[in-house]
Amino acid sequence: MRARPFGDGPLPGPWTRGGGDAPEVWLLRGADGTAGHEHVLDAGERARADAFVRAGHRERYVAAHVALRRLLGAYLGLAPGEVEFVREPCPCCGAPHGRPAVAGAPFHFSLSHAGDLALLAFADVPVGADVEQEPRPSVVADVAGSLHPREAAELAALPEAERVRAFARCWTRKEAYLKGTGTGLAEALSVTYVGCGEHPASPDGWSVRDVAVGEGYTAAVALAAARPHR
Repeated sequence: MRARPFGDGPLPGPWTRGGGDAPEVWLLRGADGTAGHEHVLDAGERARADAFVRAGHRERYVAAHVALRRLLGAYLGLAPGEVEFVREPCPCCGAPHGRPAVAGAPFHFSLSHAGDLALLAFADVPVGADVEQEPRPSVVADVAGSLHPREAAELAALPEAERVRAFARCWTRKEAYLKGTGTGLAEALSVTYVGCGEHPASPDGWSVRDVAVGEGYTAAVALAAARPHR
């Protein structure tokens, strides 16, 4: 699937979905459409931005969170600075440090950023998004054995030149799924199978889709198959 470019056109109107069959996915490149809007960030976001040592990392964090607030505000009919975030209960322990949310919003969202890109997904049902820069071969060699046994076997069967791309596909699919469930890396990488091939495998109750984002990056979204009671 492809994402809509953020900053190239008008913001969306109020959220009117209801089918739950596909997420709204946006791709931010650099700071497109975010310059001059830094004032919409809250005190916590500004503190996290100021904690970055490298200016480039700070700028990318600010751009991603400004884009998130501008989209959330457009969907909710609010000024971006009026959006108030909460945390859903953790599915592992029940404490309030699970997936980020907006109280009372009729949709779920997920944000991921890497390098000069940020991926933002919105859906009627729980959704996870992940974008990553393709890793070095040494990273693949170090981590491949921690994946699901079928995934590790798939990588081992590939020519070395194809392993980085295949591993990157698997990693972003797995991250998107784990962000969607809210468990994150509390679940071992070996538990859930999402596959390393051209087409993702979807865990029970979820739909995993690759997102085309350009050379040097891989991305995926994971969408819950049924709308939960809220």
